[in-house]
Amino acid sequence: MRRFLIILPMLFCVSLSNVARANWEYGDDRVTTGWYQDDGRRFIIAIRGGIAYGAAKLRNDVGTLGADYYYDNGAIFPCAGDGCGGYEFLGTGNIGTLPMHKNLGEFSFIGGAAIGWVLPWTPQWRFQVDWDYIAESSYDASPLFSGKMQLNGGSTDSVHLDSGSVQSKMTTNVFTTMAIRDFYDGWEKPLRQFIPYFGFGLGYADSETVLNLSDSYGDLSGYWDLQKFGEADDYGIVQFYSAKKSSSNLAGVITFGLSYGVSESFFLDSGFRFIYLPRIKWALSNADGTQSRDWFSAENVVYSTFLFGFRWEF
Repeated sequence: MRRFLIILPMLFCVSLSNVARANWEYGDDRVTTGWYQDDGRRFIIAIRGGIAYGAAKLRNDVGTLGADYYYDNGAIFPCAGDGCGGYEFLGTGNIGTLPMHKNLGEFSFIGGAAIGWVLPWTPQWRFQVDWDYIAESSYDASPLFSGKMQLNGGSTDSVHLDSGSVQSKMTTNVFTTMAIRDFYDGWEKPLRQFIPYFGFGLGYADSETVLNLSDSYGDLSGYWDLQKFGEADDYGIVQFYSAKKSSSNLAGVITFGLSYGVSESFFLDSGFRFIYLPRIKWALSNADGTQSRDWFSAENVVYSTFLFGFRWEF
């Protein structure tokens, strides 16, 4: 970090000066008088930061997880074994059919960097390799699942059930190859005026989620299939382990904004960037992480971001 803070002002100083080039730096048309023709190619370094808003529809990924549900003094609960005979049998239901209580909509910070090239003879186009880091954001819900659950073989056809509470975190790294078009007339980028741009890219994203599930409504502890993902306390309530899950995706990016030329080498940049990821998953895990079970996921995730940064073109 210290090295970065030292290098940054050096880059800024270099960008504000018109440094003379050596002959070997001009790989273009040349005559003996010393005249040269600059083909417009440049090497790009960029850094940026800002705010991101992630939005997506959430989906129950529990799958088939069935139990016999009973009723007693206003409470609906799953029960197995001989101890259930004293309660009213409502029917057999599957918690995997319950809808999510709320969808994803969370703010976080985003930072990124890029290296690339302004193309020779077509300086309005630049190609670059981008990295964006979407910092930790939260998804908390209580209940996690809530809605009507169909029952079979009992005294009723359906019941309304709330199930589980969750506190979770997620972070994402996105690596993309971008093509960006700067809109201006002429051969050289104009100085002291705003230059609009538009770009698009495709790449790879890796998201990591941390899931902390709790049995706030007392129903999850009645599922034998979930016992290995936590430890039962003195009251028989399962305390689920904190679990991590990685999701790898293709990523699509669209960006547009404005840059401002302070000098021939240094530009201010502000704009919007929309990042699309097909899916991010949350899962339960046993104590040593050798077994897991998908629990819910975010589908068609879109991060809407506003970014401000600096770009050097050498």
